Amino acid sequence: MDILSFMTIMIAYMIVPIIATSSISVSESLRDGETLVSKGGQFELGFFRPGNSTRHYLGIWYKQLPMQKVVWVANRTNPINNTFGILTLSTTGNLILSQNETSVWSTTAEKQAQKPIAELLDSGNLVIRNQGETDPEGGAYLWQSFDYPCDTILPGMKLGWDLRNDFERRITSWKSPDDPSPGDLSLGLVLHNYPEFYLMNGTEKYYRIGPWNGLQFTGLSDRKQNPVYDFKYVANNDLNYVPNKDEMFYSFTRKNSSLIVSVSVDQYNFVISMWTEDSWLLYSITPADVCDKYGFCGAYARCSVDNLDLCQCLIGFIPKSPQQWALSNWSQGCVRNIPLSCNNSQVEDRLFVYRGVKVPDTTHTLLYETIDLELCRTMCLNNCTCTAYTNSDISGNGSGCVMWFGDLIDIKLFYTGGQDLYIRLAREELGKQKHFLSFSSLCCGNPRM
Repeated sequence: MDILSFMTIMIAYMIVPIIATSSISVSESLRDGETLVSKGGQFELGFFRPGNSTRHYLGIWYKQLPMQKVVWVANRTNPINNTFGILTLSTTGNLILSQNETSVWSTTAEKQAQKPIAELLDSGNLVIRNQGETDPEGGAYLWQSFDYPCDTILPGMKLGWDLRNDFERRITSWKSPDDPSPGDLSLGLVLHNYPEFYLMNGTEKYYRIGPWNGLQFTGLSDRKQNPVYDFKYVANNDLNYVPNKDEMFYSFTRKNSSLIVSVSVDQYNFVISMWTEDSWLLYSITPADVCDKYGFCGAYARCSVDNLDLCQCLIGFIPKSPQQWALSNWSQGCVRNIPLSCNNSQVEDRLFVYRGVKVPDTTHTLLYETIDLELCRTMCLNNCTCTAYTNSDISGNGSGCVMWFGDLIDIKLFYTGGQDLYIRLAREELGKQKHFLSFSSLCCGNPRM
């Protein structure tokens, strides 16, 4: 027997396959046909073939469901073409997925482990840690799959930014049911001055969930409590919205730990589903209607599915192209009917308030978290380029100030929910409209009149 054959046999004996366990150590391996199962039996990790594909992937799925629902894929861009895939853990604490002794995928733990172990938790999180160290807040996790989501957000997972390390967590759709490689649709947090989540179709804005307003994301109309999940938006590691932010992320928890909730992006939508006795029940889907499509009505217009004409110019604005508007082609939006008077110190512009709207795209905004709405109004009117303002936090009596500069795009009118938006108009519009805000009078316009 030559030395190469002898070494091959020795390695085969040294790497021990795993049977019915939640973890893998340096001396163990996971081969095609074998799995890790979390201690409570919630999740399973192993090799799978999606849909009608003949390719093999390493992934995590719900253990107890009769139909496989994959929530995470390791090698989504580099599939294995046969059943010879093998997962091992290096002595330095990195997982290595290989095929025919060629690395297909591996982790990049920031710190070198002393006694590494990789474990699948009941949360669905695959973690690498030192044996005996289990506290994630104490830095026990040297690497975790929750930092590298695919198309699904699991309870406790963070979607957003670690600002200390300039690290983003976003979810991206599968290319198809047979191909888990990244598709066109993705959901992530964009760090404007007033940050908000976008559903992107490639590089194009597809749907805007809107910024967090202290109660919810402004693009979600219903503020009522739901029986399925609680979600939160965290702007720093103390759970308070303050200027010195370490993190910005979205996360959710289940109201009932026995519920199985799926929050994911597919090839077309952002979907929240709930497992019933034998199937997935659709809980919500966005975009839900044409008014959810980003910028459907163009600038300075509002969209409402309750109107025969879906798009209407904001008060004080007229269609940019009346001919196209009459043909229900609203994409060019609206323009001011009367220019602003901000350069004339003798004439002060006025403000019209819309109730119950999804606030405009926040790309060009300024955020002041410690001032009230009255000061916000004054600051807006004293700045010739300010086009609108509102509270940044509507919880309680409202607080904070966000001001818009430039075109107001992607405004949706809600039947319930939404928030107030104060839009700047020329003083000459005052005689045409009944409901305005002036310095001495706070009167409210009704956008549903």
